[in-house]
This record gives sequence, C-alpha cells and structure tokens, in this order.
Amino acid sequence: MFWRTVAAGVEISVRLTPKGGADRIDGPEQAADGRTHLKARVRAVPEKGEANKSLEKLVAKWVGVPASTVAVAAGATSRVKTIRIAGDPAELTARLDRVSGEEGWKG
Repeated sequence: MFWRTVAAGVEISVRLTPKGGADRIDGPEQAADGRTHLKARVRAVPEKGEANKSLEKLVAKWVGVPASTVAVAAGATSRVKTIRIAGDPAELTARLDRVSGEEGWKG
C-alpha cells in the first residue's frame, strides 16, 4: 500500500517525475527495496518548488479534496516524496480505496 494513516490524515509515498509531459497519476510501483509508492508525473520543472506545487494540486484533484489540505511533508528536493493530506483518516482512506479501484489498481 502506498499510503498510511496518521493522526491528522493520511500520508502518501509518491515518486515524482517532473517535466513528465503531462500531469497524471500513473499508479502504484514497487521499488527495488520492496516499498510501494504512487508514481506521478507533472509538466512543471523542478525549480522554485513548481513541481511540488503541481503535484499537490494533482493529488488533491485525484483524491477529491481541497488543494489547501495537501502538502509535501518530506522529500521536497527528492523524487520520492511524502505527501500529507489533512482530514479525517477514515474518510481519506475510503477516498483512496475508491480512486484506486476506479483506476483498476489497488494500493
């Protein structure tokens, strides 16, 4: 699973490809170390936080939450990031289950 619940919401592990030609979620991917993360790409360049801002907006739209509730919690300068979504953990988990199922893959 590429997300986990925390006290004030959920955290999603994301591998971001900036300058990826499109803003989209590609689905879960397993890294060589066995951990699973969500693979995403954005058109923005990785300068001045632009790619991170685009990722936050993309994740918010995908999950169906306000962009103000989504933030990069760790890995701001790394390709692998932790995205935190603030809110009710049970509701957010249900939303992630739903959108993962709609895409034909489960976390």
